[in-house]
Amino acid sequence: MPFQKIQSEKLSQSVMRQIELLILRGILRPGERLPSERDLSERLGVSRPSLRDAIAELQERGLLVSRPGSGIFVAEVLGSAFAPALVELFASHEEAVFDYIDFRRDLESLSAERAAVRASDTDLKVIDTIFRKMEAAHLKRDPSDEAALDAQFHMAIIEASHNVVMLHMMRSMFDLLRNGVFYNRQMMFRQRTTRESLLDQHRRINAALQARDPQEARAAVETHLSYVEKAVTEGLRSERHEAIARQRLEHERNR
Repeated sequence: MPFQKIQSEKLSQSVMRQIELLILRGILRPGERLPSERDLSERLGVSRPSLRDAIAELQERGLLVSRPGSGIFVAEVLGSAFAPALVELFASHEEAVFDYIDFRRDLESLSAERAAVRASDTDLKVIDTIFRKMEAAHLKRDPSDEAALDAQFHMAIIEASHNVVMLHMMRSMFDLLRNGVFYNRQMMFRQRTTRESLLDQHRRINAALQARDPQEARAAVETHLSYVEKAVTEGLRSERHEAIARQRLEHERNR
């Protein structure tokens, strides 16, 4: 008969599984510091030796890293999602910008549609809380804050769709965007009319999610990212025009 004796699981294995799930679900994020050994062992209700065994195994697997004098951190596992050579290609070829926006439009509209159905009430509160922060940042006219909250808002929607593969892929994509690989997001928040439009678009997305309307949520995200595509196109065109104008100015000065 295909049965085997049930074996009790070591405490360290239970600790490992719990930490692994927190990383998988995106609750523990890359670069995040774990509580101190004493605090964490008390929270988990295990001995320090069991905790050390679990952490050592997770370090061996590359999920946790130790920084002497600082503590234990979630590894920057997203850094390996794209090879450096591919990141350089993304940054140096304009067509990658628009492929990136297409990719986001497809995946994020699907995420929003699913989030409207799958999100818990707490998920929706998180999204709404971030949007309220976006409104406050809008009044302060701080492009860096608005750009950061924009990324948090979109990631909260992806988290609320409860698909861990999509979550980690999009986190990796947003990390490249945050580092300016595709385009400068802060530039869009420096223009008054663009800022107003972006806030209105995020308001529409939030309203659709709070109403649990999947079709409207999907349409709102698609409209938003189509607007971003247009804004990026115009921004790149302006940069080219400015570069040509500077060449003309330099030429005139040297005549």
